[in-house]
Amino acid sequence: MIKVENLSFSFPQKELYTNISFTLEEGQHCAFIGASGNGKSTLIDILMDPEKHMFEGKLEIEPTCTIGYVSQFPQLDETKETTVFEYIGEPFIKIQNEITSICTEMETSADIEPLLEKYQLALDAFDAIGGGDFESNINKKLNQANLTKLKDHKVSALSGGEFKLIQVIKEMLNSPDVIIMDEPDVFLDFENLNALKHLINSHKGILLVVTHNRYLLNHCFNKMIHLENKEIQEFDGRYIEYNFSLLQTKIELQEIAVAEQEEIERYDGIIDNLRAIATHNSEASRGRALKARVKFQERLEARRIKAPFVDIKQPNINFDIENEMEDTVVVKVNDYRVAFDELLLDHVNFEIKSTDKVAIIGANGTGKTTLLRDIFKNIHDSIEIHADAKVAYLSQMQGEVLNDSNTILEEFIDAGFNTYDEIRSYISNYGFEGEIVNQKIGSLSGGEKNMLQLAKVSASKANVLLLDEPTSHLDTYAQIALEKAIESYKGAILMISHDFYSVVNGMDYVLIIGDKTIRKMKMKKFKQMIYASHFDKDYLEIEQNKKSVEMKIEMALKNTDFELAKVLVDELEELIKLL
Repeated sequence: MIKVENLSFSFPQKELYTNISFTLEEGQHCAFIGASGNGKSTLIDILMDPEKHMFEGKLEIEPTCTIGYVSQFPQLDETKETTVFEYIGEPFIKIQNEITSICTEMETSADIEPLLEKYQLALDAFDAIGGGDFESNINKKLNQANLTKLKDHKVSALSGGEFKLIQVIKEMLNSPDVIIMDEPDVFLDFENLNALKHLINSHKGILLVVTHNRYLLNHCFNKMIHLENKEIQEFDGRYIEYNFSLLQTKIELQEIAVAEQEEIERYDGIIDNLRAIATHNSEASRGRALKARVKFQERLEARRIKAPFVDIKQPNINFDIENEMEDTVVVKVNDYRVAFDELLLDHVNFEIKSTDKVAIIGANGTGKTTLLRDIFKNIHDSIEIHADAKVAYLSQMQGEVLNDSNTILEEFIDAGFNTYDEIRSYISNYGFEGEIVNQKIGSLSGGEKNMLQLAKVSASKANVLLLDEPTSHLDTYAQIALEKAIESYKGAILMISHDFYSVVNGMDYVLIIGDKTIRKMKMKKFKQMIYASHFDKDYLEIEQNKKSVEMKIEMALKNTDFELAKVLVDELEELIKLL
């Protein structure tokens, strides 16, 4: 359906791709992955509107190919009083109304021939999009996503996560040949994420989905397109198999690289000895031997293998603390209440101690973000913050914390740094190097903006962190780096998250929203609850063991212990079979 050959594209300040190629074919559910800021969304823009972009190379899209699109940031027209059913069925209802209008006109018209032709064209168009069953199909999709209860609700009353799912359902029912989705999982709660998984897996057409969500990656796709370092790799198979393949390749390439380096160093020694001899002995044969060795050394250097594509730079996230606190209550919430059009939370009571790591869990639209924002502002009578607590805040609404008109460097001027060189050195740990530091924040990707927020949180050296969906938009490498930072942090964390892995792997307990209030739940019970709805038995423990073995392999590679790495790869393969 779609074929990309040797495509290159760049902005004035940044080269994105160099001669990349890939295809999209029938039956493929393709995950489009790669580090934040590498140009995934830009490549989607090129596929959606090739005429608008000046790229080099070839892009072939079959003339009859239709493409549907689900945006990363869907815009809802809140002025339209449309129900969910009417919104999803819009293209069907439009033709249906046209057919009704033609029939009404035929009842009074003297010249019926052109109207009959018009009527037949409308019927053909209705049949072409499966109009005969559209009501039944809408009901099936809503049921599949567990959203039947929203059928008659106004679209303007939906949460962001609910609207995202409704948008996915609408595109799927339009039945285009290819559907492109840009991070459809962002901000979805557990139930809606599971619904998205079911929708993806039941879809019969071609899908190209940008996602960093490990749950979806492990359960939904049969092809990977990996964009990294201006290059693309294609892999037919599941994400978990792709990662395993990358690790095996990395071991093989690093073993060859070490052997080549040893050979080069051995020849360096021979050449040094020959040079020393040639200094005291001017025989022509000595000079020829030296020249021959140097030429051979140059050939060794030239054939040195390329650095593995699998060696991806991971950000170095580190939450430092200026003032560690003893075991004391740092946040106390007493009889908190919040309402907008309706009551969201009532009689909420909890406290966070100075080393607690706690996740707030609840469905979309239940007041989690409002609660976290009120704690940060600390102007609510129901909320007490310890006098020695220094609080830092990461917002899912990135504009709350970041100024889009600032450059990256300018954003850190008031963050305790004295010089631009200090800022450059600091933010390089978070992947911001070279000319990108002079870019306006408004031009960054969602993942880059979240990474910048994490850098600001870290620079604050706060002892209480309020994190609202910190993994949203982050690539998988950054998510794992964030988990490590949370694990080693010595202060208190209150985090809103719908990421299974971050909650289970990094939190001490959870605060569950239900019946408009909040209750504390131990991690063991929380695991049992989500296993019942989302996972096979012991899935998360196996996933955690898998990650532990992968880290051991990385350490073995660092120590050039290739035999141990290969033994661990066999252990990893057995864990992958269980998943």
